[in-house]
Amino acid sequence: MKILVTGAGGMIGRKLVERLVADKTLGGKPITALTLVDVVESPIPAGAPKDTKPIVTDFSEPGVSTTLIAERPDVIFHLAAIVSGDAEANFEKGYKINFNGSWSLFEAIRLEGQSSPYKPRFVFASSLAVIGPPFPDPVPDEFAPTPSTSYGTQKAMTELMLADYSRKGFLDGVGVRLPTICIRPGKPNKAASSFFSGILREPLAGQEAPLPVGDEVRHWFASPRAAVGFFITAATIDTSSLGVRRSMTMPGVSATVGEQIEALRKAAGDKAVALIKRVDDPFVSQIVKGWAGRYDAKQAASLGFKAEKNFDEIIKVYQEDEMAQ
Repeated sequence: MKILVTGAGGMIGRKLVERLVADKTLGGKPITALTLVDVVESPIPAGAPKDTKPIVTDFSEPGVSTTLIAERPDVIFHLAAIVSGDAEANFEKGYKINFNGSWSLFEAIRLEGQSSPYKPRFVFASSLAVIGPPFPDPVPDEFAPTPSTSYGTQKAMTELMLADYSRKGFLDGVGVRLPTICIRPGKPNKAASSFFSGILREPLAGQEAPLPVGDEVRHWFASPRAAVGFFITAATIDTSSLGVRRSMTMPGVSATVGEQIEALRKAAGDKAVALIKRVDDPFVSQIVKGWAGRYDAKQAASLGFKAEKNFDEIIKVYQEDEMAQ
């Protein structure tokens, strides 16, 4: 089985590749080749198949998608994207990568299938940013996408293309609407949601962390470990039950910022909590207002997608997967 991963150099991309290499199979089929695409060189885990190669390129540039798809990967994990805050601040860049780049991949697959039959499983990393206010509580699977940011709009447009190209039989698509992934290791990125990880990650390391919203803000979370599981499940499920709705909200933990802080207090004490510093950031606050805090992810749960049950578990995953190393 040949697998293509875009965004393989990112945090989730790296963890996904490590999981694929460790498992050696996907859906019961041996993994024989991995193509790892990013604008930076993607690390190759020990034990990777011999036919594993990192490709440093911008997949949205003309001709790149055609070259990648010419090798006819059986499964495509499309994780490459410009994150929410960056897409909002850089309008053209967001559409170039998040929408035009994705469309180029879809078109390359369609055109490749014209020479001889080709229908890969295409797993798309979408986002809850496709959902916009006003929200019911909880937000059901049937709630129509009404994005309130450029990033959410780009993801929603790609979800529609994923469904249409699947309906036409060009590919077999599954859209994974990710919760905010927490706790992200490393340094803060340009996502508007970055502070959700920062107010835990930095204090656990003895460092100060800015908090630009109030304790009452509620959000939907899952760990990096759960996110990798979402993608593996999406690549292996029977898609016949999905019908025309190819994108699903993933399970997660609904928690307020205040509940996050209390979970931090339980794990690391008052000294860690004291490292959280309140700041005023109208740009982030405005974006966060357009996000719901609770979802009823029945469809994904029924298909075997799993996440943590509470924030104590999310902190434990971070301690096991990151701090223990």
